Amino acid sequence: MSPVEPEATPWELPNAASADPDDELLGIGADLAPGTLLAAYRSGLFPMPVDRDGPVGWWSPNPRGVLRLDGLHISRSLGRSLRHFTTTIDTAFDDVVLACGDPSRPHGWINDAIRDAYGELHRLGWAHSVETRTVSGDLVGGLYGIEIGGLFAGESMFSHATDASKVALVALVERLSGAAGREPGALAGRLIDVQWATEHLKTLGVVEISRPRYLKALRTALLLAPGFSATGN
Repeated sequence: MSPVEPEATPWELPNAASADPDDELLGIGADLAPGTLLAAYRSGLFPMPVDRDGPVGWWSPNPRGVLRLDGLHISRSLGRSLRHFTTTIDTAFDDVVLACGDPSRPHGWINDAIRDAYGELHRLGWAHSVETRTVSGDLVGGLYGIEIGGLFAGESMFSHATDASKVALVALVERLSGAAGREPGALAGRLIDVQWATEHLKTLGVVEISRPRYLKALRTALLLAPGFSATGN
């Protein structure tokens, strides 16, 4: 099933390609309508409130944190953890976003407007979640993000058990790699955008690339078929 293309945005978003290399926050304002969000991701931007209840900002980090599908690093301890959980896809999207937006988390930024906006994108087929569950089915971790072509823009993840968010990331890579395996060139061109490469994410294989390199990679990724649609939800 293909995602539903929403009405185009009426806003003129910042041009990441011509922005000052030292600037990450490129604009403030506009809205969180589906067409605006998709236009932003397609141009190398993503939304994040300037503060939790402040106006929406449009960001383009330089450098940008990305994970290539063939670059995931699974440590021995994570390999052991994989045996203790199961994962599901798109079975609890709203619950995952709610957990990621827990206001008690440090630097929390996911407010009601963000939850509503991504919930709408999920219903249109653009936003997806990966859920990590115990063997009895309890939700203990997960992640969510936007998929456009061969780009998966990861928004946030949460963990209520050791390695639960990492297990979700492994499942995401496996899902997208399964789709890529049927394409000429296999994994080439696909990427997971994690916005900023934290030390935690670097242990999983995330690397930093410059904004120009990211925008070039983005143009390639957008031409590919989406992995979630290709493998079925």
